[in-house]
Amino acid sequence: MDVIKVGGSAGNNYDALCDDLAARYRDGARTVLVHGGSDETNRLGEATGHPPRFVTSPSGYSSRYTDRRTLELFMMAAGGLVNKRLVERLQGRGVNAVGLSGLDGRLLEGKRKATIRVVEDGRQKLLRDDWTGTIERVNEQLLRTLLDAGYLPVVAPLACSEAGEALNVDGDRAAAAIAAALGADTLLLLSNVPGLLRSFPDESSLIAHIPRAELEAYLPVAEGRMKKKLLGAQEALTRGVGRVVLGDARRPGCVTTALAGQGTVID
Repeated sequence: MDVIKVGGSAGNNYDALCDDLAARYRDGARTVLVHGGSDETNRLGEATGHPPRFVTSPSGYSSRYTDRRTLELFMMAAGGLVNKRLVERLQGRGVNAVGLSGLDGRLLEGKRKATIRVVEDGRQKLLRDDWTGTIERVNEQLLRTLLDAGYLPVVAPLACSEAGEALNVDGDRAAAAIAAALGADTLLLLSNVPGLLRSFPDESSLIAHIPRAELEAYLPVAEGRMKKKLLGAQEALTRGVGRVVLGDARRPGCVTTALAGQGTVID
């Protein structure tokens, strides 16, 4: 049982990903696919006059500021276009994929952070009207029901608040929560780089292995979104996932090669 998260940035080879998933599906592999939607959300925001705004937390993590309009754009992009394009690709390859978001059936449930603290121009400030959240519960029975019936769930990183509100949640951390809930052997975090790079963007500086006990020491090495991937990896390992692999979603056979240990293996 593996959980795979593929990023939503430009450059990922979704056709190669789905080819690999289809081959594994025919061999009886049980997989949950989680995906992002950042690039499509950015394009949609630019086209509709609501460009993206990214903020940095006091602890150094970068994320999208999600006001209500941005949430709606993310729902259209990630929960709609990206999700259904992946389902379409998989169905075309004989995979009985079912697309859903964490909002559906309260698959992912969490607490809304209506106000967030950010650092801008060297100063801390509070931003209100935020529609992000932190996952607190996973409806694992819903996923197990789908898996047992032969479906491959394709999950967009939206969640449901206690009040029934839609929330934008981090895709890597959503995948980590799902992997932990299902007791996954491996969590794959695939993106448009080969793994954690010691000297970004020099791909020859790939860090091939990180002992889980030393993961904290590698956080200063991570650039941008990679910080969230290491945080998600840490959460997954702490909650019982066997290992985490940061792999390259641009290459053919990206799932097979990552499972074989190509990328950054954290165990």
